[in-house]
Order: sequence, then structure tokens, then C-alpha cells
Amino acid sequence: MRWRGNRQSSNVEDRSGRSTGKIATGGGLGVVVIALIVFFISGGDLGAVTDTLGGNSTPTTYQTTPTTTKDYTEQKEFASVVFAHLEDYWNTEFKESNEPYQNPKLVLFTDSVNSACGQATSQVGPFYCPADQNVYLDLSFADELSTKYGATGDYAMAYVIAHEVGHHVQNELGISDQVDKIRNRVSTTEYNQYSVRLELQADYLAGCFTKYLAGKSYQGQPILETGDVEEALTAANAIGDDTLQKEYQGYVVPDSFTHGTSQQRINWFKRGYQYGDLEHGNTFNEQNLDLAS
Repeated sequence: MRWRGNRQSSNVEDRSGRSTGKIATGGGLGVVVIALIVFFISGGDLGAVTDTLGGNSTPTTYQTTPTTTKDYTEQKEFASVVFAHLEDYWNTEFKESNEPYQNPKLVLFTDSVNSACGQATSQVGPFYCPADQNVYLDLSFADELSTKYGATGDYAMAYVIAHEVGHHVQNELGISDQVDKIRNRVSTTEYNQYSVRLELQADYLAGCFTKYLAGKSYQGQPILETGDVEEALTAANAIGDDTLQKEYQGYVVPDSFTHGTSQQRINWFKRGYQYGDLEHGNTFNEQNLDLAS
């Protein structure tokens, strides 16, 4: 992705730094390991991780110092540029539909962070909190994508950020609230199916954003570079429920899926990249989430 020199978002809050306290988890290292397993099996549900780590514990107050390494500064600038492009895209889309849109904020943190949705550690991965409309991101996740999941290239991270902003778009449209109201009326297995549709729609929206970038240039050069789309697809494949479950527990439990299979995530991203509109992204009315012909 050609990003150096592009506009950076002003809606970025840097809370990174080295913490001086420890997370109050109600347990030792074993609890953290269990939390990681639950997180990946659940598909990345922040509530599940918080419960495992001890949701009734009193959060420790953290003091931080700025992170100023060269690599971190570059990663921060990249994330800020991606966020700026997302602002441009979604503000335009909502304006054309005569709908109000409020930009989210990107909060960068190290190790752990307090949000309106609760306290989370870096193990949770990037997440969106509808209660404060913030996207939370530990930039070390970019290295984890590359070294642990083989999703190399800067656009793998751009896809992740676009996916989380997709959740903000769902929140703005009232979709997230509708799904949340269903939670207490259905079984866990049935709710998981709604969760999968919500997540696949966010993948679709990330594909729409990518299509938008494909038509943009900076200083006469296209912003998207050869291989960028493939980098996003590799990342989508790496974090599918079936792929993660096979890696962490050796077998797959479809009823516990919350984000969709690797192939579903790939297919919905591709669909977004193909159409680039909201019309074709209604995962809740789609009978065949595999999008098989």
C-alpha cells in the first residue's frame, strides 16, 4: 500500500507505553493461557476473555510512557493514514445516503487498555467498543499477524483496521444494536450464528473500502499496490474460526463459530471488493453464507 506522506487522521489517541502495574486477573499464568484458548475458540469475544480473566477483579491503574521507537512510529503513521482513508470513504458514503455519520477514534495501546466495554489485554487482539465508539489496537498485532499467522504485508493490517471500522459502521446503522438485543432471547448456539453474520458483514465492508482505495491515487500513483488484496485475503484466511480452532484445539466445533470460517471470510471480503456497496452486503438475509455458486 502506498501510504507515506498521505494525510493522517486526527482521531488517533496514543495510550501506548510500558505499564507499571500488573493486570488483576484473579489467577496466575495458567489463567492467562486459558483465556487465550477461550478467546480463539470463541472467535475473539471480548466478554469471554474478560470472564476468564476474572471480570470481578478491580482493574489496576496504569501509568504509561510514550513509545517512540522507529518501528513503532512508522506503524503508528501507517495506521493513522489507513484510518484517514476510512474516514474519507465512510463520510462520503453516508453523505450520499443522507445519513449522519460520526467518525470513530483509534486508540493505540500497549499490553492492556481500559475501554467502556471493560479492560482488555493485547491477547484479545484489535476490537471495537460500541459504548465509546473507539477502535482499540496494540500495534504489536501487526507482527503477530506476520510471524504467527503468515499474513505478511502492510495491507494485512489495513484489512484488520477496516474490519473494525466496519463494526463502527454497523453501530452507526443500528445493526449492532439489533443483534445485541437478540442475545438474551436465543440460545448461545443460535446467537453465534448472528455473530457470524455480523462479522462477515464487517469483512464485506472491509472489501468495499478496499475497492474504494483501488480507485484512488497519491501523487499520481495508485494507493493500492500489487499484492495488497492478496495480503488481506491471507489475513482473512488466517483468522477464520475453523483455522484457529484446528490450530488451538485440534478439531472444529461449528456451533461455536462466532466469526465465520476462513473461506467465508475470504468470500465476503471478495464480494465487498467486487460490488463496493451496502446493497450486496446483507449477510442477515443470505441463506448461503459460503456464497457458493
